[in-house]
Amino acid sequence: MAGVKLERVNKRFGSTRVIDDVSMAIGDGEFVVFVGPSGCGKSTLLRLIAGLESITHGDLLIDEQRVNNLTPQERGIGMVFQSYALYPHMSVYQNIAFGLKLAKADKQTVDERVRQTAKILQLDGLLERLPKALSGGQRQRVAIGRAMAREPKILLFDEPLSNLDAALRVQTRNEIARLHERLGSTMIYVTHDQVEAMTLADRIVVLNAGHVEQIGTPRELYERPASRFVAGFIGSPKMNFIEVTAHPVPEQGCRVEISAVGQRTLPLAFSAGSASEATLGVRPEHLIPSPSKDGQGLEIVNVEYLGSEAYLYLERDDGELLVCRTQASSSFQRGERVVLDFDPVHAHLFDRDGRAMAPLARHESITEPQGTMS
Repeated sequence: MAGVKLERVNKRFGSTRVIDDVSMAIGDGEFVVFVGPSGCGKSTLLRLIAGLESITHGDLLIDEQRVNNLTPQERGIGMVFQSYALYPHMSVYQNIAFGLKLAKADKQTVDERVRQTAKILQLDGLLERLPKALSGGQRQRVAIGRAMAREPKILLFDEPLSNLDAALRVQTRNEIARLHERLGSTMIYVTHDQVEAMTLADRIVVLNAGHVEQIGTPRELYERPASRFVAGFIGSPKMNFIEVTAHPVPEQGCRVEISAVGQRTLPLAFSAGSASEATLGVRPEHLIPSPSKDGQGLEIVNVEYLGSEAYLYLERDDGELLVCRTQASSSFQRGERVVLDFDPVHAHLFDRDGRAMAPLARHESITEPQGTMS
C-alpha cells in the first residue's frame, strides 16, 4: 500500500490544457473517487497516475518517491478498465494469472495468489469457466482479480461499472466497497455517477474543466459545497437555484430579496460591502410546500411517486422548474398550486463568481413571516 501526492500536475495535448495545476494528497489506504461531467479530465488524471500518459508539468509521488518517468509496472499500479478486456479463450484462472505469468512469477506463487484472489472475490467456484459463461458482474470481478493478483500498491478503477445494468451496478458497487474494507489498499476510482461517488468514497475530488473544484468527504460536499458547480453536481435531484439580490446585515449575515416573494435573512458571511446579485441554493428536501389558499403560488406540473418519497416539480414564472421532495403519503396533485418555505440554516448563497458564502461562526435559524416562495 502507498499514498499518492500530486504537486501542480498539468497535462497538455498540443495547445489544449486538459489538467490544470492539480495538487492533492491521497492517504495510504484511502478510497478516493474522481467525479465530474464528461470531458472534465478525470480519466486523464487517472491515466497520469497510472503512467499511461506523460505529465506535461508537475510531480507525481507514490510512497514519497517521484515516479514521473517510471513505467506502470514500476509504479506498482493495478488498473481496472471500463471494458472487462478478458481473454475469451482463457478460463477465469488463466485470466487472473495472466499478469503474474508476464511478470515471470513462479508456478506456486501464481497458484497461491490466483486462488487467494478468487476467494476474496467469491470466484473460487468459477475458476474453470470461460468469460462467456459468466454474468457481467462476474466478468468485472475477474477483471478486478487480474489487477489484484499482482498485489499492486494502488488499485485504479476507470468507470468499471458503466457497462453493467442498474441491479448489477449496485451489487458490484457493494462488492468493491467490501473489497476495500478487507484489503485496506489505496484505491482511486473514476466515475461520472455522483451516486457511486457518494456511496464508495472516503473523499471525493470534484473536477471541472481540468481543475479541482473541491475535495472533501461526501457529507462535506453535500452539506457545504464550495461552489455553485459542486452544489449542482452533487445531489440527485440537484439543488434548486434562484437568482436574488443580497444585502449585508451586520452580525446577522445577509438578507436576500426574492422576486415576488419578499425577504429572508440568511446566517451567511456576506463579503460584498453593498447589495449584490447572488444565487440562492436550496436542496429539494429543504423546501417545505403547503397548499395555496388564494389560488396563487407555483403550479405543480409533475409528481414523481417513488414509493418511499415523492418529488414535486413546480414551474416558476420564467419557465424554470423547482424540485421539492415530500413524503410519499403527501396528497399533492398535478395542477395544484402551492407556496414554499425553507429554513435559512439549510440555504446556500453563491456570489457572481459561483463561490459559496461561508456560514457565520454562530448562527440560529432566523424566521420571518414573509419568507415564503409563491
